[in-house]
Amino acid sequence: MNYYLIAGERSGDLHGANLIKAIRQYDSGSTGSEPVFRAYGGEQMEAAGAVLVRHYREMAFMGFLEVVKNLGTIRRIMHECQADLLANRPDVLILIDYAGFNLRMARFAKKHGIRVFYYISPKVWAWNQRRALKIKATVDKLFTILPFETEFFAKYDYKVEYVGNPLLDALADFHPNPAFRKENGIQDRPVIALLPGSRHQEITSILPAMLEATRQFPGYQFVLGTVSNLPDSLYKGMLTNFPHVVCVSDAAYDLLHIATAALVTSGTATLETALLNIPQVVCYKTTGISYAIAKNLIAVPFISLVNLIADQEVVKELIQNDLTPERIMVELRRILPGEVGRDAQLAGYAEVQQKMGGPGASQRAGQLMVAELTKDR
Repeated sequence: MNYYLIAGERSGDLHGANLIKAIRQYDSGSTGSEPVFRAYGGEQMEAAGAVLVRHYREMAFMGFLEVVKNLGTIRRIMHECQADLLANRPDVLILIDYAGFNLRMARFAKKHGIRVFYYISPKVWAWNQRRALKIKATVDKLFTILPFETEFFAKYDYKVEYVGNPLLDALADFHPNPAFRKENGIQDRPVIALLPGSRHQEITSILPAMLEATRQFPGYQFVLGTVSNLPDSLYKGMLTNFPHVVCVSDAAYDLLHIATAALVTSGTATLETALLNIPQVVCYKTTGISYAIAKNLIAVPFISLVNLIADQEVVKELIQNDLTPERIMVELRRILPGEVGRDAQLAGYAEVQQKMGGPGASQRAGQLMVAELTKDR
C-alpha cells in the first residue's frame, strides 16, 4: 500500500520514522506488494525509507505572530502539498501532530476521497476545544499518545485508539555513548543540560536567560544541546560571553543521561527529560502579541506535558515575564542534589511514568493502521 505522511517538526520526524518501521513489519507482502512511503518530514523519516518531498525546517513556525508573518509561505507549501497528494493518491494520509497545517490537509484529503489517519493528536484539549468536532468530521481514525486524551474525545462522542507514547519507544532504543564526555570535551563535574528547543524563535527568546543563569553555578558544567537543523552561527553569536558552556549537537538523550538537572523549553523535551528522571525547570517565552493571544485561549492549567499528565505541578514552569535569569537560578537551585524540591519532582515523575505505561506505541499504531486498511480487502 501507499502511505503519505506529514510531520512539521523535529519530534514528528522521529515518531514518523518509528511508525514507518512498524508499518513495514505488518504491511510487508501481506498486501501483495511492499509498502511505499512519501513524506513531508526530515532525515529520520527519509532514513526509514520514505521519499522526502519537503523538509520540516521549511515549515517550523512558532507562535501566532510568526505564523501570520509567514502566511504566504505556509499557503504556498500547503498548495504544493495538496497537489502532490492528489498526484500520488495514497491509500492513506497519515498526519503527525502539527495541527495548524495538518487539520487543513485532513479536510482537503477527506474532500477528495483519501482516507485520513492522525497519529499524535493535535492539542485541541489545550485551546479551542471545539476543534475536536473538526477532527471527528475529517479524520477516519485518531491514534492518541496521552492517557487523558481518550476521556477528552469521549466528551465529543469520538472513539480514539490510545496506543501509548512513542517517546517510550525512542528511550527503549537509546543506548548511551560511554565516550560521550570525552568526545565532547565535557569536564568531570556535575552537568546541567540546556535544551532551548529546535526552532529559531525558541533559541532567540529563551536561550539568553538560560545562559545568564549559568554564571551563578561555578561548580557545574553547563552543556548546551544544539540541533543541526539550525545554523551554528545562531548559537555562536549568543555564546560569545559564555566560554564555559560546551555545545553538543543532536545528542539530547546522551546529554540528559549524564545530567544532574536541566533547563528545558516547553515541548516534547520536557516529557523526555522526565522519563529519563532528570529534574528540570521548564522555560517558555514568545513574542508579546503571541503570548497575549495564547493566554486568552489556553484552556488548561499547565503548558508542560509532565504537569498535564500528572494533573498537578510536578515541574516549575517559568513562562514569559517569569522567565528571568534570577527566577531560573532560584528554581534550578531547588532541584539540585540534597534539595527537597528534587525529591518531590522525582516522586512526581514516578507517577507520570506509571500513567504512561510501557513502550510499544509505534508497534501498536503501525499494526492497527495496517489492520484498519486491510480489513475490507
